Amino acid sequence: MQISVIGCGYVGLVTGACLAEIGHDVVCADKDESIINALKDGKSPIYEPHLDEMLARCSREGRLTFTTNSAEAVRSSDIIFICVGVPQMETGDADPSAIESVARLIATASPSEKLVVVRSGVPVETGQKIRHLLAVYSRGDGHNFRVAANPQFLREGTGVEDLLHPDRILVGVSEPETEQQLREAYQPILDRRFVCPIHTTGCPPSAPPKFVATSVQSAELIKHVSNSFLAMKISYANMVGDLCEQIGGDVQQVTRALGLDRRIGSQFLNAGLGFGGPRLPRDIRALCRLADRIGIDFGMLEEAERINQQRVNRFLARMQRALWVIKDKRIGFLGLAAKPDTDDIRSSPAIELIRRLVAEGAQVRAYDPQALAKAQAECPQLTIGASPYEAAEGADALLIATEWNDFRELDWERIRDAMARPLVFDGRNLMDPRKMKLLGFEYHSVGRPD
Repeated sequence: MQISVIGCGYVGLVTGACLAEIGHDVVCADKDESIINALKDGKSPIYEPHLDEMLARCSREGRLTFTTNSAEAVRSSDIIFICVGVPQMETGDADPSAIESVARLIATASPSEKLVVVRSGVPVETGQKIRHLLAVYSRGDGHNFRVAANPQFLREGTGVEDLLHPDRILVGVSEPETEQQLREAYQPILDRRFVCPIHTTGCPPSAPPKFVATSVQSAELIKHVSNSFLAMKISYANMVGDLCEQIGGDVQQVTRALGLDRRIGSQFLNAGLGFGGPRLPRDIRALCRLADRIGIDFGMLEEAERINQQRVNRFLARMQRALWVIKDKRIGFLGLAAKPDTDDIRSSPAIELIRRLVAEGAQVRAYDPQALAKAQAECPQLTIGASPYEAAEGADALLIATEWNDFRELDWERIRDAMARPLVFDGRNLMDPRKMKLLGFEYHSVGRPD
């Protein structure tokens, strides 16, 4: 199929690269010339495992191109995926201006019928508004635009894997032909008729994904409901962690047993600094706003958000108890991204914790495998370490804020010897407390005996 993807952020690039990987001809468009020029030069503006190789391969083989001319991309395609950003305003409401701009462009630039697929994270009822805009701005020239929702469930750090080997592919449609066209677009993934760029020995032996077709409104709601439920699981695990700290339990033992119940599952039950990133905080707020607007009491979501917002405060209070005085202390920091295997720092608890420490007068030196440049742009007062060992050099305390697997493999004896005081605060329960104690560290984690 001829497919255009409007928006070359995280969702757009992963979507465009994967659709090209399974055999479609894809053009990715973005109005930011610096992003498009970098992509044409083979440089991705984001870090995501496997993405660089796919972008290079599909570009080299001619299935993937990049342009700033969104109108031309619209004219040349059968299906248009809208993947532009939808930021939240201070009120908690979504800012739909970018979506509206793309809808107007499609309506005025398209010479014929198109299938418009909304893949951005959008509020419920966005599909209806886009359908109306397409009708208004095409000036009734006979084009029968069809609008579908195709919410993405991509986790940063595993986005390529999630798209090529999903649990389900969700589409919200209003017409049988739209459902059929989207099914055909995803058929190679449903049938696994492609050479997987991740699993070189073949696709994993799991069940093929389910193709789930609903109404447009239901699909939009499913996205928010799914992410909000995951956010509640994380906040629940954090409250269990707080309980364990008070009674002497071990939150990892508790949640491990809890997750063995098939009705519950083990994912998203890790206690720590709380959830961040661009999706869970956004979707839980969006669902709270929707519930409030239509008069439904969704207090459990508001409480999950409140618990998450308290995590940095609780962790900072624990650091203050151990350090006594934070002012002028040298704090080493491992991890800045909202989660491992990404360079995204949006809503990262690590960044908020750094701001609080700097405000208290601490001298922070940080290291992250991928997020250093974005973090320093966000926090100019941050000192960057060229390596984890440099971040730890002379530190009065070392803080683990992102669970990069690389940190487990560090030479912790070297880190201990480099620090002014061998004090570690593990905000992600990455390390084994017994091992750290045997190495001579003062070690504090979340919900586990120190």
